[in-house]
Amino acid sequence: MNQDFSPQIERRLYELMVLMKAADDRLSRGISTGEFMCVYWPSRGQEAIAAAMGVSLRPDDQLVTTYRGLHDLIGKQVPLEEIYGEMMGRTVGAARGKGGSMHIADPDHGVMLSTGIVGAGPPVAVGLALAAKRKHIDRVTVVSLGDGATNTGSFHEAANMAALWDLPVVFVCQNNQYAEMTPTTHTMKLAHVADRAAGYGMPGIRVDGNDPLAVTAALDNALRRARSGAGPTFLECVTFRFRGHYFGDPMPYIPPDQLAAAMAADPVPWFRDHLAHAGICTAGELDRIDADAEAAVEAALQTVMGADPPPADELDRDVYATPLKFPV
Repeated sequence: MNQDFSPQIERRLYELMVLMKAADDRLSRGISTGEFMCVYWPSRGQEAIAAAMGVSLRPDDQLVTTYRGLHDLIGKQVPLEEIYGEMMGRTVGAARGKGGSMHIADPDHGVMLSTGIVGAGPPVAVGLALAAKRKHIDRVTVVSLGDGATNTGSFHEAANMAALWDLPVVFVCQNNQYAEMTPTTHTMKLAHVADRAAGYGMPGIRVDGNDPLAVTAALDNALRRARSGAGPTFLECVTFRFRGHYFGDPMPYIPPDQLAAAMAADPVPWFRDHLAHAGICTAGELDRIDADAEAAVEAALQTVMGADPPPADELDRDVYATPLKFPV
């Protein structure tokens, strides 16, 4: 584990991880009990990667993520009300409840796209990075993608272009070892996804995606490289997805012993233990962080559940530059 971080950074990493876990757990509990209905793609188990992005990215850096991006959005400081609002189809959502859980964007916080199409994010991120370079803006774009996305043509084209033009973009592959329901070993011959980067002439770095300090260190280096004009980096963060491809997925394709081993290495309690043993936080401080996360999630959910669904006149808003009115 890299120890070259201030206690403030380590504490912030834990705060973000706990908030991400609490947000995911609350959705699972609410859907399971019938308290509310929504569709989402769980990110539970992958918190360390998104927390690292949360502490490493500047507010004006940009992020492109996927439908499995609840944790990424929280890391980039998108308010919980905006996230839950989209999932529940309420007017307090980031797109006033019209985008749904797969398409959350918040440019004010640097989240430029969440896409439901596997592999669709990298070309958009490359375009954003090209714009920053052409405009001489000190800004990096990070694109979060899964291991399965690296099998798509759009990823290969984007990676080649980013490297060829030395663009300020970082590819963060959250390798949870399953592309939807297919293990990575069934979709690629390589043992390490990061080895693909060599084909484009960019660094490919493989890190423990359950260690937030290791991810932060690798991401900081990649961001410095991008800002210096040296071009992109591909980070493979090896982790695991504790829940199915979608909430309610019975996961028959995941061997029970593999899932049990992964959950035994849960990054959230592991990092809590690290903070306690390193003397960075007392048990009381850690309990307060946990309680604050639960309270923040509950407050956001209550705000969302009390909000209205979008009215009919929202149908033609944000569709055309010059609004056209249609009878509904």
